Amino acid sequence: MDGNRAATLAGFVGALAVLAVLVWVVGVDRTVSALLSADPAILPLVGAVAVVWLTAWGLALWSVLRALGSPVRTHVAVLAYAGAVFSNNVTPFGQAGGEPLSALLISSAADTEYETGLAAIASIDTAHFVPSVGFAVAGFTFVAASAVRLGRDLLFAAGAVAALAVGLPVAAFVGWRYRYELEDAVVRLLTPVIRWVGRVVPKWSPPTAERIAARIESFFAAIERIATDRRTLLQTLGFSALGWAALACSLWLSLYAVGYVVPASVPLLVVPVGSIASLAPLPGGSGAIETVLVTLLVSTTAVPAAVAASAVLIHRGATYLLPMLVGAGVASALGADRATASAKE
Repeated sequence: MDGNRAATLAGFVGALAVLAVLVWVVGVDRTVSALLSADPAILPLVGAVAVVWLTAWGLALWSVLRALGSPVRTHVAVLAYAGAVFSNNVTPFGQAGGEPLSALLISSAADTEYETGLAAIASIDTAHFVPSVGFAVAGFTFVAASAVRLGRDLLFAAGAVAALAVGLPVAAFVGWRYRYELEDAVVRLLTPVIRWVGRVVPKWSPPTAERIAARIESFFAAIERIATDRRTLLQTLGFSALGWAALACSLWLSLYAVGYVVPASVPLLVVPVGSIASLAPLPGGSGAIETVLVTLLVSTTAVPAAVAASAVLIHRGATYLLPMLVGAGVASALGADRATASAKE
């Protein structure tokens, strides 16, 4: 536990260091001045749009859990998703690092098996990918059409969009095509490790290789169940698209608050591409995401770097801090429930 806390603390220190360097490069005084000049009437709207985003993606989770036979009330799904976002935001490598904890929170909230929670969050992350590609491609098309030439930063955006549109689908297809081979490899790798842990940890019986394989098969079966349910797919993709639109609107409003109106195509491009930076080894990609957003805004608009940084800080303040505050409470409540249940056993 101490090691996990140390890693989390180190991640936050790293994220703050990256943010500090970003603000220093664009100009501390100019960034602070732009922040102080933000229209106070617009800031609540940014927060309201962030609520719409979190609610929409929570409803996507509600749709998936219902298809998996673990239905929950809509508000429970939204709160559980806030808890999942919280786990991503405090874990290095963002979604990749926070998936196991997110699955645990979701399975606790839905009172279901861990594999179901893992399948649910994995399905949600995959569903989010589809609208993000559509928005990024549409945004890049309009931004590139209005550009005199493709600068280095815009070429970076083009490469990122290409990775979203081609690289990730190919990786997902290959992973699913060879899922049984992947299952065998995971079982071979995990079984010796789990057996060693079983010898070290007292009063704990490690699962057998057959049990590990059965749980992995349960996970793949849940994924396949969602993939073949057309109604769930369309509903989940719709909620996901609404969430992406809200995120783009949040950035647009943040820019408007500091006095700049940009084409709607810009945040449609910038937000999905910026989300790739969540894979950076920082909590929730903090620092890396802000840097990419500022870089793309400066390269695609006439917004000064310091003003772009202030708008990004407003946008990220709403979309990062909201799930942190709500999700922390959810994670604490679910942890307390698990501890109470364990004490009664």
